[in-house]
Amino acid sequence: MTSALKATWANPSLRTSALAIFFFGTTGAATSPYQSLIGIQELGLSNSGYATLMFAAAVINVTASVMMGILADRMGDYRTSIIYVSLFGVAGYALVYLAANVPAFVVAKLLLLPVFGALNSLIFANVRASSGALSAAQLVSVNSTIRATISLSWVLMPGLVGVMLAGASSMLPAYLIATVAAVVCFVLGAFFLPIAPKLEIEGGAERARFLASLGEVIEPRVALRVTAIALICSMLHISDAVRPLIVTGKAKGTVADLGIIVGIVAALEIVFILFWGKAERWMTPVRALALGAGLYAAYLILQGLATERWHVYAQTLISGFAAAAIISLPITYLQDLIADRPGLGSSLIAVNIFLSAGLSAGIFALGTSIGDYGFASILGAMVGCLGIILLLVLETGKRTPHGRR
Repeated sequence: MTSALKATWANPSLRTSALAIFFFGTTGAATSPYQSLIGIQELGLSNSGYATLMFAAAVINVTASVMMGILADRMGDYRTSIIYVSLFGVAGYALVYLAANVPAFVVAKLLLLPVFGALNSLIFANVRASSGALSAAQLVSVNSTIRATISLSWVLMPGLVGVMLAGASSMLPAYLIATVAAVVCFVLGAFFLPIAPKLEIEGGAERARFLASLGEVIEPRVALRVTAIALICSMLHISDAVRPLIVTGKAKGTVADLGIIVGIVAALEIVFILFWGKAERWMTPVRALALGAGLYAAYLILQGLATERWHVYAQTLISGFAAAAIISLPITYLQDLIADRPGLGSSLIAVNIFLSAGLSAGIFALGTSIGDYGFASILGAMVGCLGIILLLVLETGKRTPHGRR
């Protein structure tokens, strides 16, 4: 674990990328927990209007991530893309804070912040382009280390913002904090991030064309594997949806218990993300991911069966351990699907987030229509197991030249 941390900190590009992704995570961690309160209660959006806005923003975000990835690959310069995308974040968060009205909120969520959301993929693309001298195992460890910094921001910021704004008449200052964090992302990209070596795209200019690039995303070799990962990652989203309802319902807990449980799991994730980054010493990344996903499926079943508060507390260790694998290991796997295109390959991270969130919404709706929240949790585990099976079946064959085992 310490070797991955040292390697990341010693390399100026990786060190700056880790700091940038921490402050990118800070923007979400500062605003997301309070976003619905601001949009609905403070600014006056209806429940249906807010839900529609969030769905549209998710569609635009994944589209922007893919387009920015393709553009950055064609330019061969991820630093420039990171700089300009950061400015979208500065403008979006500042607009909401300063204007404090529904039109500003809608414009920010639909036009500015979805583009800023592409920063996550671009930073990992820059890491990939800057890591040509690293082995596949080292790259997994570095990606895991950098991903852990996002979890760190989510451990620190929600509670810190909550304390800072406790008793305040408005939660809008959370957007001021996010604005400052986006400014830091811009400064890091503009003044501290070295330019990554330009990578040559196999197939030349024809393969770099926009439609040809989109074709690579939807070709069966890539699409089926992304689907398998999305089925697995949907378990994280379904747990986020049902955990609060189970803790404060069948498990007879309180909102305070929920906050403690979420904090414990987030802290454990940071530690175990680094562990899973080293797991390839004993097993392949695919087997490590399958093991972690299988453990998380077991956790979802136990969560669905929980009837006492201590049950949920007892499950935090397996939850944090298994979630760390699902959070970190798919990053390098998805990048490897289009290994010579760091921007396009990294944009699959956003595609996976979108698909897995959509799947979890369907699982939640189906599960709660048939049974209770516990059944929805168990159904999520079943869907995740389908993803594990699909992934293992796909990986029994050989990867085509654009990817690697």
